[in-house]
Amino acid sequence: MQPTPDFKLIRPENALSDFVFCFSSMRHFSNTHQAVVIPNGRIDLIFSKTADGRIRVALLGLETMPKYPNQEFSDFCSVSFNPLATEYVFGFPVAGIINSGMLMPDDFWGFQPNDLNDFEGFCRKMSVKIKSLLPKETDVRKRRLFELIFASNGELPIAELAEKISWSPRRINRYFNSQFGLPLKSYCKILRFQASLSHIRDGNLYPQLNFTDQSHFIKEITKLSGVSPKELHKNKNGRFLQFLVYGEK
Repeated sequence: MQPTPDFKLIRPENALSDFVFCFSSMRHFSNTHQAVVIPNGRIDLIFSKTADGRIRVALLGLETMPKYPNQEFSDFCSVSFNPLATEYVFGFPVAGIINSGMLMPDDFWGFQPNDLNDFEGFCRKMSVKIKSLLPKETDVRKRRLFELIFASNGELPIAELAEKISWSPRRINRYFNSQFGLPLKSYCKILRFQASLSHIRDGNLYPQLNFTDQSHFIKEITKLSGVSPKELHKNKNGRFLQFLVYGEK
């Protein structure tokens, strides 16, 4: 008999909230659960153990389509970063790894295999490391841009965003394409999709956000999750891992 999957989530302290969405850990999740990872608008840094006890570190770029992991067991600790972290924490763009990822050095940021045995300890050590990497100053326009995007679930028009932060739509899109590998409009669709998950999880299978109509709603949900809103609501066998986030307070 397989052990029950064990998911944990910790939100970051306020000083890191512009850069970190959450810390999470997963134990005992087998590929027999047929897991689906759906786009969440974040960049994930995943620390896992290999079969011989070494640590493995992978950086995953933004996702624009559902992904179906096929590894035998997923026991890991991870950090889900907001896009602003690419410039101010990692120091490089992730446009080249959209819908994919890259392996980092095994000793990345000084983490060791034993650090993965204590999730809360992992979060404390990671928080200290991230704070040590942050510069004293960041671009106020970029911070404000993401504040507005997240607060509106991606529903503010780019012209309105540009006016509020005094940055032209052309330059905003250039920034998104060069840093993250997609235009702002595509990123905002992912955030609107994410905001819809809590409604779908509760059985609201009609658009609660700014979709054109029911047909548009179904099309967008199906494109980003791989299934209709009805099938997503069923979440058979707990396949859709993002729903775990909505179960954590």
